Amino acid sequence: MTRVKRLARPLLAGALVLAAAGGALGVALTQDDGPSSTAGAGSAPTPLAVSVDKHGCGAPPTSLQAGPVAFAVTDSASTFVTVYLTDPGGDRAYAEIRWLGPRHTLPLSGSLAAGRYALRCVFSDGPVVTSPTLAVTGSASGTLAGYAPMPDLALAGPVAAYRAWVQAALPGLLTAARTLDADVARGDLASARADWLPAHLDYERLGAAYNSFGDFDASIDGRADGLPQGTGTAGWTGFFALEQSLWHGASVSALRPLTQRLVSDVQGLIADFPSEDTDPGDLSLRAHEILENGLQFQLSGHDDYGSGTTLATLDANVQGTQEVLSLLAPLLRQRAPGLLDSVDQELAQFRVQLAACRTGAGTGTGSGTGTGWTPAASLDRDRRERLDGALGALLEQLSEIPNLLAPRTDA
Repeated sequence: MTRVKRLARPLLAGALVLAAAGGALGVALTQDDGPSSTAGAGSAPTPLAVSVDKHGCGAPPTSLQAGPVAFAVTDSASTFVTVYLTDPGGDRAYAEIRWLGPRHTLPLSGSLAAGRYALRCVFSDGPVVTSPTLAVTGSASGTLAGYAPMPDLALAGPVAAYRAWVQAALPGLLTAARTLDADVARGDLASARADWLPAHLDYERLGAAYNSFGDFDASIDGRADGLPQGTGTAGWTGFFALEQSLWHGASVSALRPLTQRLVSDVQGLIADFPSEDTDPGDLSLRAHEILENGLQFQLSGHDDYGSGTTLATLDANVQGTQEVLSLLAPLLRQRAPGLLDSVDQELAQFRVQLAACRTGAGTGTGSGTGTGWTPAASLDRDRRERLDGALGALLEQLSEIPNLLAPRTDA
């Protein structure tokens, strides 16, 4: 479950277009000092100045023609504000400024079909105010479909289901770790090399949960990156330390403390996991981040410590992503059904491409001898480029999910 450790996701400064025509999410982010961005057909309109404060969410025109519209929204209050473009009842959202600071101006833009709309301002210290209604008339192509804002509690069910799935998977990880330890205890290092990979993949499939594993994640699956002496650092533990040792001639006496520690750490994780919290926002973030890390560390071969199995790890990461998406599916289908169908299909196709990199059990080549997988470093140029292109296309689509499923209770 190799990953880049991340801080909590920050609120985005800028304007987000929430949903393009046909229901697919199209996100346009504009930073404080960036140019305005619009969605839909036609040239960008001149932004209409709107000033918001706690007495009113601006005074947009009472009527506009269908098609591209743009506002330049200024926060005239002394606190931060989130500004939404919604229907008057707030049932559907079309665009937003996630975080607007006092005396700052940001663009809010999109392409609107005929209907009734309003600006809705949610101030950081509590007040929520709505503008007078804006009537849009006429017709235009490429207009925003919008979608129902997601309340904070909507992710509670998927998170609970994911935690239950992880908890059910952890005993299998413990069994695999014990098998690996037993191999080393009897001095059977050939079996240990064979059993290391299934155990490691059992952990890698749990890719969305690592922030809920506390310090156990680093001790079970920590890389040598950043350690004082790299792979030679005393006290380095976990799957990668074992891989380094198993494929570089370490003795049984050197390996046994590592396998014993692995068993102990997995036991500790099982005992600790029920008391750890899972941030609801982590689940939608991991839908993208698991494979983002897979591109950086697995497809590149960065995390190959001798077994040549990073493509197997990448396949496990795909499976972990599929599990996350299956639990988020009801929320995604409500908001972007075309996106989910496309991602599901491309994930399945990508796994087929990865399966073609299997060499057959015990017939691997290079540093991956005996693992049944082609090492990433041994991929020919054509196959590497095809894998890289397919994964890049997947990541582009998956990157929409965290913003798509960001709670917008007050929209």
